[in-house]
Amino acid sequence: MRKRTLVGFAAAGIALAVTLTSCSSTAEAGDTEAHATATSADDFGGFDALVEAAQAEGELNVIALPDTWANYGAIIEGFEEEYGITVNSDSPDVSSAEEITAAENLKGQDGAPDVFDLGSAVALTSTDYFAPYQVQTWDDIPAEYKEESGLWVYDYTGLMSIGYDADAVPAPESLDDLLGADYAGKVAINGDPTQAGAAAAAVQYAALQGEGSADDIQAGIDFFAELQTAGNFLPLDPTPATIASGETPVVFDWSYNNLAEQTANEGVRDWQVTVLPGVTLGSYYNQAVNVDAPHPAAARLWQEWIFSDTVQNLYLEAGAYPVRLAAMIEAGTVDQAALDAVGEPSEDLVQLTAEQTEAASALLAEQWAAAIS
Repeated sequence: MRKRTLVGFAAAGIALAVTLTSCSSTAEAGDTEAHATATSADDFGGFDALVEAAQAEGELNVIALPDTWANYGAIIEGFEEEYGITVNSDSPDVSSAEEITAAENLKGQDGAPDVFDLGSAVALTSTDYFAPYQVQTWDDIPAEYKEESGLWVYDYTGLMSIGYDADAVPAPESLDDLLGADYAGKVAINGDPTQAGAAAAAVQYAALQGEGSADDIQAGIDFFAELQTAGNFLPLDPTPATIASGETPVVFDWSYNNLAEQTANEGVRDWQVTVLPGVTLGSYYNQAVNVDAPHPAAARLWQEWIFSDTVQNLYLEAGAYPVRLAAMIEAGTVDQAALDAVGEPSEDLVQLTAEQTEAASALLAEQWAAAIS
């Protein structure tokens, strides 16, 4: 799995000129052109009319959504069952940057992605690919967690963690432990940190655990350079298959991914998950509608699904914190058993701002290849 590029905690608003469809004009079920400019369910004549329009299209194309990533297998299956719409899931393990590349290459084709799930280093530079849309639960989402017109919206976050095969290595208690002989050729990150958010976050996490900061992640790059020199860095993209086979015995990844691997490997690997003492790191991902979505009504219905109580609780069930968590706790609609299992998010959780993310991405682009060569 090497999906994503990291998103910031308080992403700055982006001033963009967008043409909004008047709420007084509603779209008919087969009016694809009107669907493509709809900015809320009201533009369809209400939620039921949106459902009817999406069902008339009959399909939805998603990309970069592994079944085990934040419960997306159950989320996709639930959408199909709820609305009778076929979900075509393409290239589940690609990065955020590759999502945008696919949209560009497939523009105008039936197989183009309808929606994106991205981190901000890509999302903030790709807004020309997005169509504004505000879901019915819009007011539950804090202003700093969304672009004001709905071009992108935070959906879920997790904690950066270390998953490890307890039969192959001792439990790491610090980053320095990973430099020891017990971890020779065993420590992997989830992709290329210049392209994938989980990998970028691993480097940021190492910086925060060391002498770096959210403003300067050089210490994280230096740590992985030291890990490479020690012969402990494993340049292999971890997947469920490599974890099950023992090829990647130590993996930096989001907590919800490592917890999913723990469940998947019961009886196969003693896969354990740890968040090191000290500073913790989180990151929200973004939902966005492809401005050239071949199924524009279904794309918008997917957004409504993602931000519904049902799916926000499915994220939580997988160990990811949904963006509407505070509002759902207040309304009494949260899955309390799932929240109790995951625990309340830490008040000391660090999440990079958009500016910090962009600076970190620039530094990685400049130095990462040389650091691990």
